[in-house]
Amino acid sequence: MRQTVRFYLNGELQQLATVNANQTLLQYLRSDAGLTGCKEGCAEGDCGACTVTEASLDGTGTVRYRALNACIRLLPTLDGCALWTVEGLTAADDRLHPVQQAMVDEHASQCGFCTPGFVMSLYSLYQNGERSLSRQRACQALSGNLCRCTGYRPILAAATRIGQYPPPANTQTDVPAQLRALQREQSLILQQQGLRFWAPLSTAELSALYLAHPDAVLLAGGTDIGLWLTKQLQTLPALIYLGQVRELQQIQHNEQHLRIGAGVLLEQAFTALLAAYPELDELWQRFASLPIRNAGTLVGNLANGSPIGDAAPALIALGAQLVLRRGEQQRLLPLEDLYLGYRQQSRQPGEWLEAVQIPRRRSGQQLAVYKLSKRWDQDISAVCAAFSIELAGEQVTAVRVAYGGMAATSRRAPAVEQALLGQPWNEASIQNAMSCLAHDFQPLSDMRASSHYRLTAAANLLYRFWLAGTTPQALRTGLGGVQ
Repeated sequence: MRQTVRFYLNGELQQLATVNANQTLLQYLRSDAGLTGCKEGCAEGDCGACTVTEASLDGTGTVRYRALNACIRLLPTLDGCALWTVEGLTAADDRLHPVQQAMVDEHASQCGFCTPGFVMSLYSLYQNGERSLSRQRACQALSGNLCRCTGYRPILAAATRIGQYPPPANTQTDVPAQLRALQREQSLILQQQGLRFWAPLSTAELSALYLAHPDAVLLAGGTDIGLWLTKQLQTLPALIYLGQVRELQQIQHNEQHLRIGAGVLLEQAFTALLAAYPELDELWQRFASLPIRNAGTLVGNLANGSPIGDAAPALIALGAQLVLRRGEQQRLLPLEDLYLGYRQQSRQPGEWLEAVQIPRRRSGQQLAVYKLSKRWDQDISAVCAAFSIELAGEQVTAVRVAYGGMAATSRRAPAVEQALLGQPWNEASIQNAMSCLAHDFQPLSDMRASSHYRLTAAANLLYRFWLAGTTPQALRTGLGGVQ
């Protein structure tokens, strides 16, 4: 057992014997470390003003650099990592880093509040070897950074130039060696200021901990839990962190399914999913932002169970199953059966989601996922629809239809499925199925969309899915957006 949080910050080893387990990284950087280049804009992972770069070792021992939102990352989860803020980029002789110099030369900063976040997002790419960025790649990398001054043109121009400058003169210390030295062989346990924090190293230990403390909060990426602290001002007296359990960070393939562990980050999980289901590509690009996908986990998104979580409809349509664990006992559960009602799940006390299993693609399977939202990037769905069908000739032999944003949970549309199953795949069948949607859903009205809009749009997305097989390539993009 170790009770000290250790990480590198801008090349200097930090060893914190006293840690508030509910403190965010941003609070620590600004208030304790005096690094005020990192800004607080939204405190919910949306604006990117607090972006920092984290480095950690993957399963192969390779260093991976990731842009993260410091405002919703809890401080003790940095144990074993290396971290950089904008203050750590300038060379000893005061020369700017190539990313910073490109921003200066392109006049990419006006008020400057958001600038450190943009710099750190680009720095993360630079450290991973991405130094010749296309405009499209730059837009993807900066999807989690907002600016209200520049209009983005000079920022994107700077992003495409970062590889044109000589490499920085100050070579970094041996980051892999530093990270290896930080790896621990004992669990981290913090019990200070009335708060408890566990970071176990094995699934067996994690499962035993949660069985003994079923009221504890399981913490993975913190992209939702972080807001409980910053927005709802909650106190979380007991946290169990999954991020140090190597077994949960595995992606496994076999002839039946793709298995994604509870610790696999969203960005890695979508990369694996795309190999089998390339139709999910645009959902991947529009799923939150890159810093959120670098922190959150796919299984965590499913465990959160939000009715507007975009992963659930797609995986329900694919027939995904969950591996649930309680102590040493495991069971399989279809994903759609997990959700009983709003924030209600079919889990026993002490039971947790260990992995999700996605079936291998079947011959002839057709899939599409459509997302409707007010903004293209980094916005919550008004409606998310997912369709999977199999045909024998022109007859529907298998169908799964799932929606998010239409009810208290993401769920299937049984009346629609029944109307299509065994029927010819033609417009008459589709029109009949569209009329059945009102039997499956009575959506609410809120700030994102009215009930009428949701029901109409959900029906039209089913029609679009059918049209995609008979009309030009423009309809085959997989997702739709209202901008």
